[in-house]
Amino acid sequence: MPLRESSRGNVKTNVIHTGDSAEVLKSFPDGCIDLSVQSPPYDNLRDYKGFTFNFEVIARELYRVTKDGGVCVWVVGDATVDGSESGTSFKQALYFIECGFNLHDTMIYEKAGTLPSSNRYTQEFEFMFVFSKGTPKTFNPIMDRKNKWGGEKTFGKSSFRDKDGSLKVSGQREVNKIGKRSNIWRYANGYGFGQSDDIAYKHPATYPEALVSDHIVSWSNEDDIVLDCFAGSGTTLKKAKELQRQYIGIEI
Repeated sequence: MPLRESSRGNVKTNVIHTGDSAEVLKSFPDGCIDLSVQSPPYDNLRDYKGFTFNFEVIARELYRVTKDGGVCVWVVGDATVDGSESGTSFKQALYFIECGFNLHDTMIYEKAGTLPSSNRYTQEFEFMFVFSKGTPKTFNPIMDRKNKWGGEKTFGKSSFRDKDGSLKVSGQREVNKIGKRSNIWRYANGYGFGQSDDIAYKHPATYPEALVSDHIVSWSNEDDIVLDCFAGSGTTLKKAKELQRQYIGIEI
């Protein structure tokens, strides 16, 4: 069952709007969203029964509705047409910057299951662009990277150079056993791996539940408002609810 519909700062939460995101977003007040996580349709990789979306309007509206310090995660890939990748992902990233967002991080979603290509290296990743409206107000780093030399002392003195070129030297230190995750995230994908609910696979394009959970944990706190303006199978909304966030979905 969904969380009870409520209102926060003149925006209803724990709801799913049926409609075109470019129009529905216009009804939201300024600065009401803490985090949005979404994956738009990629070029012409899926039919979606002829539905299209106005990317530029949606990008501008996402900037307007995002709170100062809020984050927008945009998971996207490119189609290959006549032997050449479309570059749509890069064009979209640059447009988000034009709208006022900072490109806080260019992250990689590495797929554990991919098909080989005939005349190029196997394509096994998509971009996860992390845009922020100013400096992110929330960052809860995921600490799950085991350090090979954890618990040991560094071999020698540590050194680094300041911007002016001066050398700074410090003594030995103990290496942490667990470190902060890198910005390349690997997930199992495909039927039976990415989603825990079979009904989700009725949608033609899903992304892994774990990917969404990790972004929600990283860029928001409990009771924050999480938006997905391409709600699809509902993965973002499901994980937001499980993680005690308020959710808003839009799906045409």
